[in-house]
Amino acid sequence: MKTDNCAVLDGEGRNDYARYMKTDVLLSLQLPDEKLIHKDEMMFQIVHQSTELWLKLSCYELKQARSSIEQEKIQQAMTHVRRAALAVAQIIEQLSILKSMTPWDFQGIRPALGNGSGIESPGWRETQSMAKQLNIAVETYLSEKDIDLVNLYQSQTHTPLFALMESLIDWDENVSLWRTYHYKLAVRTLGMNTQGTRGKPIEKLTRLIDRQFFPQIWQVRTKLTSSVY
Repeated sequence: MKTDNCAVLDGEGRNDYARYMKTDVLLSLQLPDEKLIHKDEMMFQIVHQSTELWLKLSCYELKQARSSIEQEKIQQAMTHVRRAALAVAQIIEQLSILKSMTPWDFQGIRPALGNGSGIESPGWRETQSMAKQLNIAVETYLSEKDIDLVNLYQSQTHTPLFALMESLIDWDENVSLWRTYHYKLAVRTLGMNTQGTRGKPIEKLTRLIDRQFFPQIWQVRTKLTSSVY
């Protein structure tokens, strides 16, 4: 069988892979070497740009999950939420590379950030908004179907709905772990009782760790425990 490697897709790039993935554009989004103010700035920028991409995927999958729930396609919704949770897990994983940067190295990068802060992440703002919309869709579905979550969990039948509830917990838990890791990384880099890039104490990051996007599903755990003791 003859293989033709000539590009057939429209767009810029030497081959179809480069054109479909838009690698020319993607790889031009980082500062050129001559404009880097520190040797670790390239790593810092790529990690955070990658975070925005993973957040875009997580947000997209949550949106698909919401649509699936509204169409009562529970198995499909579960698949989308699991994928969204894995996307957040990738964010946590890639943060570990930032530990290779010393505290003094970060001080060398900090001027390049201006007043920028992760709090301003457009990807995270969109993802939070979508998670809240998904929670409304979940609560509406449970209410319309007159489903009691305690009964669902006590039945010990691993139905698609049960799997969906657990996948939502996975996503929520991963967000909490991400926030925890981010806080510990900030302490490792900046120290205690210091200020972040927006001039706010980094200890404020701890207030976000236990915030829940799907509180109703978390409360089931408490209710189950209370029913036994």
